[in-house]
Amino acid sequence: MRGRGAQAGQMRTAICAAFTMVLMLAGCRTPVVPSSGTTLTAASVLAAAQSTDWRTPDPENLLCMDFGRGQVVIELMPILAPRHVANVRALVREGYFDGLAIVRVQDNYVVQWGDPDAEKPELARPIQTAQRHLPAELEFRLPASVLFHPLPDGDIYAPEAGFLDGMPIARDPKTGRCWPIHSYGMVGAGRDNALDSGGGAEMYVVSGQAPRHLDRNVTLFGRVISGMDRLASLPRGSGAMGFFERAEERIGIRSIRLAADLPEGDRPRIEILRTDTATFRQWVEARRNRREEWFHQAAGRIDVSNIPIPVR
Repeated sequence: MRGRGAQAGQMRTAICAAFTMVLMLAGCRTPVVPSSGTTLTAASVLAAAQSTDWRTPDPENLLCMDFGRGQVVIELMPILAPRHVANVRALVREGYFDGLAIVRVQDNYVVQWGDPDAEKPELARPIQTAQRHLPAELEFRLPASVLFHPLPDGDIYAPEAGFLDGMPIARDPKTGRCWPIHSYGMVGAGRDNALDSGGGAEMYVVSGQAPRHLDRNVTLFGRVISGMDRLASLPRGSGAMGFFERAEERIGIRSIRLAADLPEGDRPRIEILRTDTATFRQWVEARRNRREEWFHQAAGRIDVSNIPIPVR
């Protein structure tokens, strides 16, 4: 029995050492390893997370959309597209979206909303304080103070991929240029053929398998952090590209508000797991190698668009 115990202890030590190496390869400078006998699972990572592993989003960056089927909360990320975020705030504060509609639901692709009459000058809703069109914002640079941790398995579409404050981003380390990724729940500005033909008056959210071919072709500026199920379960449009062919098919938008403009008691209470912590890198490792009893084969790798960001 003593020999078996020694062997078990050596095995636990080897597992911890291997796990430490994985985290170091993933960019974790101070890796956290599971205690003896602990099986690393997604649930155990969240159960062990400390209060400092979570962040509360700025209410100035939260859009609360009410479309009659519940609330959808979108977090804006100014570093991705600062001019578009400022323009969306201006559109929301002038009440531009109130009474407009979800006009497109394309299966395994996107949900889109805006003015159904936007292409008819005589019927289009006027914009008062914001801008209808802006130059596209497709790339950005990380501040020197931000340490980027690329995922350990690489990426098909970019030299590196990882996360910035919960947003999936790609990076070219040679040029330092970064760009957001079209993962599930990401929100962007619809446009016509010209890159400067959008501005946020028409928005879309990725509702299916990540359409990465759109990366650096459309401006992304945020992500749905609550209520994505309400958008993904909407009836599909019967027209080309999922557009609703008849006005009565469209889903009306009651209002879109910034959380900062709502009474304190009406603001969504949301915390998001920080993606710049050792706990998050544990979360990634737990998703890469599923250790729950149901799994009999660990994948040993993971794609950036297959990592859900925990929200509570």
